[in-house]
Amino acid sequence: MSALSLQQVTVSFAGRAVLSDVTLEIGQGLFIGMLGPNGAGKTTLMRTVLGLIRPAGGRIRVLGEPASSGNAAVGYIPQLRSLAGNMRLRGWDFVASACNGHRWGLPILSRAGRQEVHWALDMVGATELARRPLMETSGGERQRLLLAQALLGRPRLLLLDEPLISLDPHHQHGVVTLVKQVQQELGITVIFSAHELNPLLGAIDQVLYLGRGQAALGKVDEVITKPVLSRLYGSNIDVIRMKNRIFVMAGDVEVEKEEHCHHA
Repeated sequence: MSALSLQQVTVSFAGRAVLSDVTLEIGQGLFIGMLGPNGAGKTTLMRTVLGLIRPAGGRIRVLGEPASSGNAAVGYIPQLRSLAGNMRLRGWDFVASACNGHRWGLPILSRAGRQEVHWALDMVGATELARRPLMETSGGERQRLLLAQALLGRPRLLLLDEPLISLDPHHQHGVVTLVKQVQQELGITVIFSAHELNPLLGAIDQVLYLGRGQAALGKVDEVITKPVLSRLYGSNIDVIRMKNRIFVMAGDVEVEKEEHCHHA
């Protein structure tokens, strides 16, 4: 049984086909880096996996079952989630607020619920953060707490939508290393979307690259190539490898860096 299977899936959003007749299969226990230009469908695909968007065609199965909302086997950190209303909460209360589907207010937890929160905080190395209000934490530390929230219920598939946005390179490395550690320790599948490939190199097992309604899935050296990326971008793309880094270029422009700047 695969973690995620798409069979001839078409997904439309705002009147256009974001994914068109896509077929792919992601095995269990893999760390997948998902990339692609703005509007390629990274967030839309995640929301489809979560059962929040219904495909216009084809079939999608998550851990062997049809995609459906409220699937406890799928954990999710959405893109640029606002924490403004929670900044006075302690880390422990912030994580606990997501227990049993409660996203607003603080639920009264059973002993088992409290144990689950302690387990999630321990898994991400945030036991010390549990005592501090969010306003006293850094962006990287808040990502730890968001990851702890996503681990509640012990999901087998974890979707992380652009968790590196607004983090400096040091904290980006810390988040990727943490997610890899958790993924390996729990044996779960992770789909981690990002605007740049380089922060994920050394951690991911495969890359899923989206573009122009299409998708390419495979090892980095199989997908990050001139022919594949030129097809996905619809223009001539060069791939330059230098000192353990990979640069995706359109002429003199580094495509992924340019996309990131526009997104910010």
